[in-house]
Amino acid sequence: MAPGPGVQLTTITGGDELEDVRLLDSYDVEMGFREEDGDLGIRKIQLKVTGMTCSACTGSVESAVRALDGVATASVSLLQNRAHVVFDPLLVKDEEIREAIEDAGFDAEILPESSLQPPKNSKSQHKTLTGHFRITGMTCAACVNSIESILVKLPGVKTAVVALTTSQGEVTYDPLLISKDQIINSIEDAGFEASFLQSNEQDKVFLSVQQLCNQNDADELEGLVGKLRGVRGVSVNLAGGEMEVVFDTEVLGVRDLVEEIERESNGRFNVRVQNPYTRSASSDALEASRMLRLFLSSLFLSIPVFFIRMVAPKLPFLHPLLALRLGPFLLTDLTKWLLATLIQFVVGKRFYLAAYRALKHRSTNMDVLVVLGTSASYFYSAGAVVYAALTGYKTPVYFETSAMIITFVLFGKYLEVVAKGRTSDAIKKLIELVPATALLVVVDEEGKYTKEREIDALLIQPNDILKVIPGTKVPSDGVIVRGTSHVDESMVTGESAPVLKDVSSVVIGGTMNLHGVLHMRVTKVGGDTVLSQIISLVETAQMSKAPIQKFADYVASIFVPIVITMSLITFFSWFICGSLGAYPTSWASESKNCFVFSLMFSISVVVIACPCALGLATPTAVMVATGVGAAHGVLVKGGDALERAQDVDYVIFDKTGTLTQGKAMVTTAKVWGAGSGMGMELEEFVRVVASAEASSEHPLARAIMDYAFHFRFFGKVETAKDKDGAKNTKKEEILSEWLLEASDFSAVPGKGVRCSINGNIVLVGNRSLLLENRVTIPQEAEDFLVELEENAKTGILVAYGGNFAGLMGVTDPLKREAAVVVEGLIKMGIKPVMVTGDNWRTARAVAKEVGIEDVRAEVMPAGKAEVIKALQKDGSKVAMVGDGINDSPALAAADIGMAIGAGTDIAVEAADYVLVRNNLEDVITAIDLSRKTFTRIRWNYFFAMAYNVVAIPVAAGVFFPFTGLRMPPWLAGACMAFSSVTVVCSSLLLRRYRKPRLTTILQITVE
Repeated sequence: MAPGPGVQLTTITGGDELEDVRLLDSYDVEMGFREEDGDLGIRKIQLKVTGMTCSACTGSVESAVRALDGVATASVSLLQNRAHVVFDPLLVKDEEIREAIEDAGFDAEILPESSLQPPKNSKSQHKTLTGHFRITGMTCAACVNSIESILVKLPGVKTAVVALTTSQGEVTYDPLLISKDQIINSIEDAGFEASFLQSNEQDKVFLSVQQLCNQNDADELEGLVGKLRGVRGVSVNLAGGEMEVVFDTEVLGVRDLVEEIERESNGRFNVRVQNPYTRSASSDALEASRMLRLFLSSLFLSIPVFFIRMVAPKLPFLHPLLALRLGPFLLTDLTKWLLATLIQFVVGKRFYLAAYRALKHRSTNMDVLVVLGTSASYFYSAGAVVYAALTGYKTPVYFETSAMIITFVLFGKYLEVVAKGRTSDAIKKLIELVPATALLVVVDEEGKYTKEREIDALLIQPNDILKVIPGTKVPSDGVIVRGTSHVDESMVTGESAPVLKDVSSVVIGGTMNLHGVLHMRVTKVGGDTVLSQIISLVETAQMSKAPIQKFADYVASIFVPIVITMSLITFFSWFICGSLGAYPTSWASESKNCFVFSLMFSISVVVIACPCALGLATPTAVMVATGVGAAHGVLVKGGDALERAQDVDYVIFDKTGTLTQGKAMVTTAKVWGAGSGMGMELEEFVRVVASAEASSEHPLARAIMDYAFHFRFFGKVETAKDKDGAKNTKKEEILSEWLLEASDFSAVPGKGVRCSINGNIVLVGNRSLLLENRVTIPQEAEDFLVELEENAKTGILVAYGGNFAGLMGVTDPLKREAAVVVEGLIKMGIKPVMVTGDNWRTARAVAKEVGIEDVRAEVMPAGKAEVIKALQKDGSKVAMVGDGINDSPALAAADIGMAIGAGTDIAVEAADYVLVRNNLEDVITAIDLSRKTFTRIRWNYFFAMAYNVVAIPVAAGVFFPFTGLRMPPWLAGACMAFSSVTVVCSSLLLRRYRKPRLTTILQITVE
């Protein structure tokens, strides 16, 4: 579920004025040119569109193109300045599409077709799929390295990332060169179990099927489904009771597919859509259940072995039983041998298989160590029993050692599986937000509501009308078509205050409807919904590796050979010293000879060493941290971003919309020469300025338009509502009738606008714009302008017909938390910097109010990246906080890009962090979470390294000559089993993270 390419970024203006944003634009999949389309005469072209500045521009282009007859779909990317259009060439021509875009006010250029689509009758060589695979049997980082190295060598595999904590692998591959089944076979050949979960294909669904009794039923169902219109392929798995269907989403919806199957089979087959997340969760539960079953079996068989060896000899009344013989063998030895054999080769079979496959691929892991240690103990004990039966010379046997080692290792693995499952609780909570069912409103051909019926939420289709009653969750993303209510979006966006929703408001799937009844039209389903993409983003982040993980990967690659070498050194050191009489024979009296004495030390070294703890130290902490961040509205793009954020030296803030609320308003309008015959009256002045700014998309232009409307029409216009609650009289339409016609409009970047009204040149902008056009600014106006700027207001100067006409004062209120957050960053040892395109006086006034000393004013949008690069020259780490659209170059140039106030647009391409809420506190949260996460990771590494550094010498008997203490192999196995569990539990402590509040931020100190 990796994010798709071609991200569309859309400004969020606050409230309910959200546009139809594409969060993780899967356009290349949904709208890619297909061979079938070519056969039908459908064409796709791509145009370069210039002049777009925001999402409103992209909406204008899309509307203009979609209005043409013959256009099937049109999608516009703001960042790429591209328009993708799929159309029928018999109804509309390329040039007509280009002209429609230019008529909408933008420049368009048709790009060469060679760069758009593959040659006819051939499939794209560049098409790749991203598949998610369930991989079980991994125990440490060495297993991960082994699988990744095998996969990336396969022909057609582009990338392969395996996550130990989630037991999943993400493989990007070319389906023309390799299939998912071949990938699964390669993983299984490496000694692990694998199954396919899902891919980024949009036309595939897994259905669970009941009433599948035999192969005849499976063949009948496969034939029935294969005949349905729109179905491209079907495969029935009789053993698993499931069916995989590939279908054309343009012909058939998921609900249509399910209903058609049940209708055609006369209700014989009951099918349900499988949720991929539920499938993954059930696999986790199955793995935990299997591990528990193995542990209990081993424990049940080990208790008698341990009792006979350790307890029975100390109970006098059992001595006669211990002396019983069966031929030349002691009955107790045969009993222990039998039970240990079952444990070693039946319960412990998984260790032998995994070790064999690892060695087959020239790699080593924890299974190799377990097999070496237990096999040495088992086969020595078996040999000792046979030797005693043949010679009568009895030596101690250690069947309980191999049995208890396997038992403890399985117990540790079970605890580890359970603990690792808890690291993904954040994902599970997000999945649980989606309701199981939805109330579908059936609409007739005339658009009238006829009835309601409850359906599975997985069967929701675009354009469905759903009813959401109070106290229930919104089933999918959509737009309100009837009703008014407040919706709690805290579980998705982190915004605690309920949000008012009425007609045309956008609602997010998984949020809670509090009061009124809502009717909504579904706009997005499945993987396109906001919640699904948040889950996808968090999963992708959890799959990524932090740079610090490279250390653990390297250690894991050499760990097992080093441990085996140390075990051999231990054995030969004790054995040679014993043979030479270097230590008293009483030390080895219990073992009867120095060989067994040395062997037990050697086995303890092999068993106690644990590479798993090192491999789990980083991924478990990153996994918990990304989930915790998502719960607080802070989405992290990966472990590398999480690691870089801890060392931030500078945080650069954009002013408008970041430090300020982004809701500019006109506070002052003043004309010069009014009443003297040499200037305009105030109403005429406002009318001219609004007419000039009507074609601009700048936030200040919108503030002027709002001021003009209220100045002229406030209290004079009644806006009646129709039955749907939509306004009959729009503000824009009323205002446009009052405004004057402006011609020759042009925007001057960073300065203002220029146009012609009634034959006079009108200039609206800053000082530079007027001075460049040789307009004299009166001293009185200059003094008034300075006063405005010193009060943190932006002055807008106006010239009409070459003469200065007046000015407007615009203010953008600061966010209430801005000053506290800035002070908190300073307390954390981070230097805040403000970069803005505004004038120096206004910039200094705003900076002074929030407490920022380092100010860069009058910086053009492209210049922000240069400021960042200048700060990075001395090796400093720089974070940039911006809106993710105009600030994209700066976000990309920074070491850490934070897109704030992204709302539902969670896939800002240039950002490393996406702060869903428009709240500066989350900047503190992001950095604080990063620091606490890597403090935890360092503790994990310290414990994992310290454990091995201390435990291996103890197991090797280094301290035995001085203390007389030795570690039996079975106890060493117990220590090894609990070491990795301890690391996972340490990472789970991050679940207790609480983000700093405004009242506590100032208490933060540099660690």
